[in-house]
Amino acid sequence: MRGLSLNQITTKGWTLPEAVRGCAEAGIEGIGLWRDKVAETGVARAAKLCRDAGLTVSSLCRGGFLTAATPEGRRAALADNLQAIEEAAELGTDTLVLVVGGLPEGSRDLPGARAAVADLLGELAPHAGDFGVRLAIEPLHPMFCADRAVVSTLGQALDLAEPFPASQVGVVVDSYHVWWDPQLAQQIARAGERIAAYQLCDWTLPLPADALLGRGHVGDGHIDFRALDAMVAAAGYTGWIEVEIFNQQIWDTPGAETLRTLIERHRAHVAAL
Repeated sequence: MRGLSLNQITTKGWTLPEAVRGCAEAGIEGIGLWRDKVAETGVARAAKLCRDAGLTVSSLCRGGFLTAATPEGRRAALADNLQAIEEAAELGTDTLVLVVGGLPEGSRDLPGARAAVADLLGELAPHAGDFGVRLAIEPLHPMFCADRAVVSTLGQALDLAEPFPASQVGVVVDSYHVWWDPQLAQQIARAGERIAAYQLCDWTLPLPADALLGRGHVGDGHIDFRALDAMVAAAGYTGWIEVEIFNQQIWDTPGAETLRTLIERHRAHVAAL
């Protein structure tokens, strides 16, 4: 199952111990953890559960939300992200996924919000390097620009990352968010060693009322995974391939059944390459 990792949000109804047990029983060797689930369990216990089950923590989701317009908001964001870096290190992962944040409430200053992200990255990157953790900037589809991420393309993410060593700041290639980009092939090639995480789910239609939940299993929608996987492989990426799905129907499905589908689709659409 070449590098398959369960991103924990895909089985949202499972606690962390349940997700760890499910992966172990299914033969999935990687898991991407979410901070809220880790907090429920405790960082030290979560790390031990993964180690004891033989699981590698492929990433920690998430840090970020760096666009606050007030000094108080910036201080809070900095403190939360410093804590997230330390949690990632304790969990044994070298990848902290950053969703950079949308426009501050009441603001229309998109350039200002992007500048705030760059400023806080400058404070966080050296600290991440000290802990052996890489900040992985995740561009999100433009429909999330206002509320979740003012970074919408892989090119923008790379522009933010490039002032820092690749060991400190990288990028996430998430199929759902980048598949549409006319510059995708060029930007993945440009990313090279900065690809810190590779996440898969499909773009399905019609979009639900909550567009965040419009993601499907690999193969259910419109993304050419063979082409995308070939681009990422050609860029030199050999790390984990996380499946990260936000979908209420999938969340309502028993976790073990979801993992069986993940494995089947991975073998059919990714591992065959």
